[in-house]
Amino acid sequence: MTLGDAHRAALAHVGGGGRPTEPDRRVMLHFHPDLPFRGGTVLEAIAADRRYRSQFETAISNGGLTAHAGGDRWRWESRMFGGAYDAVAPTDRPTYGALDVHRRPIGAAPRFGSAHLRLAPAVLDRTTCCFPDSVFDPTAFAPARAAGGLIALALAADVDLLDDYVEAQVHGPLRVPDDVEALVLDPSHRGTAVEETAARLGCPVHWHGGFRLEPAELARHVDYRGPEPVALGLAIAGDEVLDPALLGAAAREGRHDPQVLKKVWHLLARFGSDEW
Repeated sequence: MTLGDAHRAALAHVGGGGRPTEPDRRVMLHFHPDLPFRGGTVLEAIAADRRYRSQFETAISNGGLTAHAGGDRWRWESRMFGGAYDAVAPTDRPTYGALDVHRRPIGAAPRFGSAHLRLAPAVLDRTTCCFPDSVFDPTAFAPARAAGGLIALALAADVDLLDDYVEAQVHGPLRVPDDVEALVLDPSHRGTAVEETAARLGCPVHWHGGFRLEPAELARHVDYRGPEPVALGLAIAGDEVLDPALLGAAAREGRHDPQVLKKVWHLLARFGSDEW
């Protein structure tokens, strides 16, 4: 694809060099497919738009909500890319994912969602990476094709599993299905509207092993994110096992604080899978 001036400037600012990345590595973009968005769901918007858009366009995120002029995300991008994006339209901003460091079926950075788009190999040519996450003002950067050193840093780091990823920034538009190798979903969405919508994307749909958390196990982790998300998770689960589909249904009800729901997801993601 043809990149714009800002995209080329950002890639040039990060530069080349570094240790080669193994050719089977992929960039993965995590999201919650059934969260509410503009009268529908996130996945419905992707299917209709045929694009995966940045927080600067959508104003939604499974991380911090700071993608606006002068906000933290704006400042981080200005620093990381030498001001290349300071004056561009939101449509020209990079999108964020993670490089597949550990080759886990649940994806490269489940912290940010139960589903992920596994991007096509060619997208690596316009992707940059850093470690740790850009929220921590990293100093280690590399193009995705030469991120072997960043992968080594991540493998040696002593961090929580939810923070154990190499951040990736994709420059230029992400088109669906052209730039997508596969969409990978949680099995709790089998037989639901999520699966029906996924079939419209035009890319292969795969399934990972799933996130499931028994209420008794959830109750044991009050120290992880505090008592409030544990209590909400138990209320959402009721007599069932907590999974992404139940959490998505709770989010669409609109009765709960999204920031607390995000922490419920952190609990489910961290303690609800045997694929870590």
